[in-house]
Amino acid sequence: MNKREKGSIIAGIKLIFIMILPILLLIVGLALLLVGGEYFVRGSASLAKRSKISPMVIGLTVVAFGTSAAELMVNVMAALKGTPDVAIGNILGSNIANILLILGIAAIIRPLTVKVDTIWKEIPLGVLAVLILFVLSADKLLGSGGDNMLSLADGLVLLGFFVIFLSYTYGLSKQESKKDDVRSYSWSLTILFVLFGLAGLVGGAKLLVDNGVILARMAGLSELFIGLTIIAVGTSLPELVASGIAAYRGHDELAVGNVAGSNIFNILFILGLTPLINPVPFNSAANGDVVITILAALLLFFFMFIGKRHQLQRWQGVFMVITYLAYITFITLRG
Repeated sequence: MNKREKGSIIAGIKLIFIMILPILLLIVGLALLLVGGEYFVRGSASLAKRSKISPMVIGLTVVAFGTSAAELMVNVMAALKGTPDVAIGNILGSNIANILLILGIAAIIRPLTVKVDTIWKEIPLGVLAVLILFVLSADKLLGSGGDNMLSLADGLVLLGFFVIFLSYTYGLSKQESKKDDVRSYSWSLTILFVLFGLAGLVGGAKLLVDNGVILARMAGLSELFIGLTIIAVGTSLPELVASGIAAYRGHDELAVGNVAGSNIFNILFILGLTPLINPVPFNSAANGDVVITILAALLLFFFMFIGKRHQLQRWQGVFMVITYLAYITFITLRG
C-alpha cells in the first residue's frame, strides 16, 4: 500500500469520525433530556405540592422557565455572535413546535383536560404576545419606516408585558389548589431533583442543538431554516420530554401549563431580553412564521370546543402532529 492510498484511508476515517461524532453526541443529548425531564417533572410537581400552590402555576413559571433555558441560551449566544435569524427562528420555531408537536404528542400519550383559566387566559395571552411581536417587528409593513428591527425600546416593551404576566401568575398562586396525587419529597430532595433535572435538560438540549447545527451546516442550510427547525426542535425537546412525562403521569395541568408558559416566556422574556444585548434585525421571510405561530395557538383554542369540551383528544393530537410535519415540509420547500 503506497502513501497515497494510506492518506486516502486516513482521510476517509477522519471524515467518518467527523460525521459520526455529532450523531453520537445527539444520542447522548437525548439520553440527558429523558433523564433530566423525568427528575425535573418530579421535582416541580413536588415543589407545587410543598408550596401549597397550583400545579398550573408551577407549569407556567418554574417548569416553563426551566425548559425555556435552552432557548434563552441559544438567543443570548446568537445576539452576541450577530446571527439574528437564528434567534428569531429559534423562538418562532420553538413556539410552533411547542403547540403542534409537543402538545400533539402529549395528547396522543393521554388526552389532556385543560382548565378554563388556561383556555380563556393563558392561550389568548400567548396569541397576544405574538401579535405584540408582530407589531413591534413589522416596521416596513406598518409604515414605521426603516428596516424591520427589534430595538432596545421594543425589548423593553416585551419585558413590560412579561412583568404583567408574572403579576398574573402571582395572583394564581393565591388561589387554593385542589387535592391531587402528586408525590411530595423533602425540600432538599425536591430542590435536588429540580436542579439535576434542569441541568440534564439544558445540557442535553445544548448537545442536540450544537451537533444538529454542525450536521445542518454540512448540508448547506440557511440560518433561518436551521433556527426554525433543528435549533427550534432541539431547544423544544425539554418541553417535549417534560410535557410527555407529565401527560403520562396524569399531570394535565403541568403538561399544558408548561407549554403555555414556555411560549409566553419565549416571546415576552427571551425576545425581550435579546435586543437589550444587541438590536435584532427581523427577516421579512419570518413574517409567515409569525402567522403560523398565531394560527397554531388559535387551533389549540378552537379544539377546546370541538368534540369533548375542554379536552385535547388523541385525534386532535394526531392532527396537530400531522400539521407540524406539513409545516416542516413547507419551510423545507421554501428553503
